[in-house]
Amino acid sequence: MDNALLVSLSHQIASYRSMDVIANNIANVSTPAFQREEPTFQEYVMNVPPAEGQSGTQSLSFVQDAGIVRDLSEGRLATTGAPFDFAIHGKGYFVVQTPNGERYTRAGHFTLNDSGQLVTSNGDAVQGDSGAITITPGDGEVHIAQDGTISGKNGQIGRIRVVDFQNPRALMKEGASLYNANGQQPVSADNFQLQTGMIETSNVEPVIEISHMIEVMRAYQATATLTQSQEDLMRQAIDKLGSTPS
Repeated sequence: MDNALLVSLSHQIASYRSMDVIANNIANVSTPAFQREEPTFQEYVMNVPPAEGQSGTQSLSFVQDAGIVRDLSEGRLATTGAPFDFAIHGKGYFVVQTPNGERYTRAGHFTLNDSGQLVTSNGDAVQGDSGAITITPGDGEVHIAQDGTISGKNGQIGRIRVVDFQNPRALMKEGASLYNANGQQPVSADNFQLQTGMIETSNVEPVIEISHMIEVMRAYQATATLTQSQEDLMRQAIDKLGSTPS
């Protein structure tokens, strides 16, 4: 019976973990460029000695947390009309300079600070091919091409740097929609189009997440019922042993 309780507990922990990830997805349904996450699990088999009435080694199947996988599919592109909102159509990440070094993001809601630098909502400088990008009033009306080239009345101002990685899922998520390269070397992105006056929305589908939540709740309830049944059997066994004449 103890083994059955341990198996049930591993399933309940897995359900709790799944619910936590689903709740985080739903909470970020309005976060620009948020990439939904999905927990992954694997079977862990442990061999145990046979119980009374059994013969041969018995196997117990536990649920083991194997980590979280990000859905890299592109979110819907929403029009904002803001001159320094950008969306990457295709693969790639913007490069921003933070106090902790270069970080990467697909959230392209940018503005100009008091010095004319293109920055994120947190004030981190958006990087071009030659460093930070500065746009001055003397540049006049600027034009941003789909390859990220920024031009003014006096010619080219700079080019927004867009990079990609060999394994984007290995990027380490930080706050404010930023990612750490986690030891990978960025390379120049290919086959992307920079859309001006647009931002990429979250790729979370609320209806799908809610349906997953219902499935997890039902799985948890089934496991909780199994646990309760095992506890009832144990209680009955103890009662019978206690009532047996010595």
